[in-house]
Amino acid sequence: MHAAPLGSMRVAKPRHFLLSSAMFIVLEGIDGTGKSTQCQLLADWFRTQGREVVTSREPTDGPWGTKLRQSAATGRLSPEDELDYFLKDRSQHVEERIKPSLAAGKIVILDRYYFSTMAYQGSRGFNPAEIRQKNEAFAPVPDHLFILDIDVDTALSRIGSRGDTANEFEQRESLQKCRDIFLSLTGEPFVHLIDSHGSLDEVQQAIRTALA
Repeated sequence: MHAAPLGSMRVAKPRHFLLSSAMFIVLEGIDGTGKSTQCQLLADWFRTQGREVVTSREPTDGPWGTKLRQSAATGRLSPEDELDYFLKDRSQHVEERIKPSLAAGKIVILDRYYFSTMAYQGSRGFNPAEIRQKNEAFAPVPDHLFILDIDVDTALSRIGSRGDTANEFEQRESLQKCRDIFLSLTGEPFVHLIDSHGSLDEVQQAIRTALA
């Protein structure tokens, strides 16, 4: 069956959607899962509920995040420097955007967060649990973490179909290790595993249903 068009989806509105309380939502997964598109679709849907929404991504466009983005094309930094840059970028992001937005009662939706650091730096030999501990010392835990999941072959096919080539963060072996780390997070009460092999509409509907 084909998914209903996004505009016609009718998902029950949980009570907290209608309140002024903040909500912190993170979308994660290996590249090619459609995180950026799903973040925007979810943000647009919340706005139809009359909510103020802040969308952002990591790495950010700040000084540390810019260095990290450049390294994806020019060659990865040393594992130690890469982890240090992610922590500095995230610390600035938390203090300047995430915490103020939540304090103002807004919904914050992130495309990647410290779970990506656990996965991608974990694939380089760091202990994911230790990375998580370092981050949660200063970074708030999200209310909802959506792990958008596809197999690595599909991910690489999607990267190629959009005209890109796999960068230094997107090599097959590395992506498989990252996917395994993401999947290891399932089972925690705030974590939702979403099969992203379907259409954009189907994936978005699954996210909304999980929130409901």
